[in-house]
Amino acid sequence: MGVDRRYFFDCARAEIFGGRLRAKQVEGVSAILDGWEKRAPEGDRQALAYVLATAFHETAGTMQPVRETLARTDAAAIARLEKAYASGRLRSVRTPYWWPDAEGKSWLGRGLVQLTHRRNYEAMSKLTGVDLVADPARAMELEISVTILIEGMRAGSFTGLKLGNYFGPGRSDWLGARRIINGTDRAELVAGHGKAFCRALAGV
Repeated sequence: MGVDRRYFFDCARAEIFGGRLRAKQVEGVSAILDGWEKRAPEGDRQALAYVLATAFHETAGTMQPVRETLARTDAAAIARLEKAYASGRLRSVRTPYWWPDAEGKSWLGRGLVQLTHRRNYEAMSKLTGVDLVADPARAMELEISVTILIEGMRAGSFTGLKLGNYFGPGRSDWLGARRIINGTDRAELVAGHGKAFCRALAGV
């Protein structure tokens, strides 16, 4: 599925990015479009739109790999997570996954989609062919993060649910698709972003 990128960016700039696109946002979006065309050339337009919407939401609109809490360093992210946990704002967390392990590695969220927990870094190492367990910080590299985002959502690597469960012939479930990543958290918000990206992709 080829994308008319001039039309796409004109629409996305106006409807999604508030009238202005920074160079890093263009870089990130372009990397996702390139990755999709490479891995799913005949893929569903709505599915691609939802992938873009997920990255937009998970990165706070930057379209670049980020650390959880948008911190600049692992240490800062850990400190912010600790503060939130201590105040009771992370009630779903039983054992803090960001605590450094015996090797000093933290499995906090990183990337275009927040990859957390050692088991998920192990799974994505197999999917990407990159040893993210040896160096979890590599999940912050754009190309690797794009692979994690696209292949993880296509394969159902995050929650067991995948893009094909929600988009395709006879399927268009924008709200339900949030379960691919994070239950129903902010489902309506991400669905709205997805529909906006889909309109921008209408020039394909």
